[in-house]
Amino acid sequence: MLNIIGRRYLYFRLSLLIIIPGTIFLIIFGLRPGIDFSGGTNLELQLQKPPDIPTIEQILTKDGFPDSVVQTVNDPGTPNAVNLRTKPMSNTPQDNQVAKVEADIQAQFGKVTQLQYQSIGPVIGAELTRKAVYAVLGASVLILLYIWYAFRNVATPLRFGICALAALLHDVLVVMGVFAILGKIFKIEIDALFVTAVLTVIGFSVHDTIVVFDRIRENLGRRTGEPFETVVNASIVQTLARSLNTSITVLLTLLALYLFGGVSIRLFVLALLVGIFSGTYSSIFNASCLLVVWQNREFKQFLPRLLGLRRAAA
Repeated sequence: MLNIIGRRYLYFRLSLLIIIPGTIFLIIFGLRPGIDFSGGTNLELQLQKPPDIPTIEQILTKDGFPDSVVQTVNDPGTPNAVNLRTKPMSNTPQDNQVAKVEADIQAQFGKVTQLQYQSIGPVIGAELTRKAVYAVLGASVLILLYIWYAFRNVATPLRFGICALAALLHDVLVVMGVFAILGKIFKIEIDALFVTAVLTVIGFSVHDTIVVFDRIRENLGRRTGEPFETVVNASIVQTLARSLNTSITVLLTLLALYLFGGVSIRLFVLALLVGIFSGTYSSIFNASCLLVVWQNREFKQFLPRLLGLRRAAA
């Protein structure tokens, strides 16, 4: 039988190798908010000539919109299309900044056709940010209460709920950390779909964790004479094939969507790919291992073992 629990501190270290860099980027640089959160203008244009991103960025800077994000649109139906995301850009007869930008781009790349114009004020963006935070916190509290109730026949039901939330936090930090890094290096922004992806990852992570926890609960009633570690390890092994099969099929579907889907959902799918991969890992290698750490009261020895200063018990 695979000795997953015996190597629990190795799995904790692997998680920290991903979480720590992402958390550092998250604290120092934060996530790069899109116009859904910060307010701004989303302008999609089709040019007569193939677009040159640096030239368009210089035009936007000259027109008073530095630090704008310019991306090509990979759509065969609209060749030479670009997407511009800038700070709020007026579109009124008195001060038509959109027309000024389009005219300057047209002077360089020929005829310009406006495909999409969207403007969101900073007040709406701030309100959406608050609602996103409330949604994530509310979902976490409800999940804790549900697991506490569902495992009420176990000696320590709250312990199961807290360990599930720890795995959930692991997955959220991984997704947010990865996007903090991508935002700093590649200027990738987050939008309302990112919040949807995080909530989906939360649901998937807890679902996969509950499958393992439910088997632990069953085995605790059947194998009363065995050590807690042995029961937990056997439960993980028994559910391992199901967890991997479920996750792999989802990941393959998401990979196909990422490669062949539209540009508008690509970052949403990327967040799901990262989160579901992390959720599968945490439900197998983190959540149940934390149960064992708690059961064995290894808190005083946790950090030395994590740093490799003391060998973990097999």
